Amino acid sequence: MPESISELVGLLDLERLDEDLFRGSHPSSSEMTRVFGGQVAAQALMAACSSIPAGRNVHSLHAYFLLGGDPSVPIIYDVDRIRDGGSFSTRRVSARQHGEVIFYMTASFHKQESGYDHQDEMPVVPPVEKSIPMIDLLKTLNEDVAEHWKREWAAIDLRYVGDNRSDDDTTRKTVPAVQRMWFRANGDLPDDPVLNACVLTYISDLSLLGTSLLPHGVLIGSPRIQPASLDHAVWFHRPVRADEWLLYDQTSPSATGARGFATANIYAQGGELVASVAQEGLIRPIEPRR
Repeated sequence: MPESISELVGLLDLERLDEDLFRGSHPSSSEMTRVFGGQVAAQALMAACSSIPAGRNVHSLHAYFLLGGDPSVPIIYDVDRIRDGGSFSTRRVSARQHGEVIFYMTASFHKQESGYDHQDEMPVVPPVEKSIPMIDLLKTLNEDVAEHWKREWAAIDLRYVGDNRSDDDTTRKTVPAVQRMWFRANGDLPDDPVLNACVLTYISDLSLLGTSLLPHGVLIGSPRIQPASLDHAVWFHRPVRADEWLLYDQTSPSATGARGFATANIYAQGGELVASVAQEGLIRPIEPRR
């Protein structure tokens, strides 16, 4: 993954091959055997935004991860201009590698309008300075995992707030799992709403699926499961700065059939609800290889 916020921004600077056709690169130092799903979603959103009339911002995206991405070759993004109406624009983006579609996204854009306004209240949580840096938490579990995190996720500053996991088998599988984190891009971003929305999309795929494993006492990196994002949706409610602290309030109401489902609200530090996210992913139990 990117070693710095500048490398992450560079990943979102797509190469234009033709009208509505783009090529996306990968981090040079990544140890990942598959492309991170958040990277594909963020690059696809950037490709879609390149064709949108001025004054319209993304308000939702819905994506499907069809095949694991190959980090050894670039990804080609093909944008389909579905419609430009009086207030909304719709785009479809296909991501291809080796002649196959690996990812598919539909995104909708809306011009600025005034109207009714309400939101859920941000939960009361410890402030950022009293939350645990993810690298420190991982060190208590496994030094090798902590070093891997330091190498792969240096572009993101993540602080763990806590979760409601329980050792009580009578309750942990009947109460919705809750996991909360503070996060931000680890560096300054330009005053560009498109770039900030894409960076938020990138980060939103990082921890959500793991919430669905809390009731089962399994970590997302465990050799006992085969995890993969299947689909992902983001709704952008209000302007967002991805380089300022955001609270990721994640909940998993269900897991069944080797799939886990989780939803989340993302709040600015001042309490504004800036985005909501939903994801279903594969959490297939497997026997570890000897």
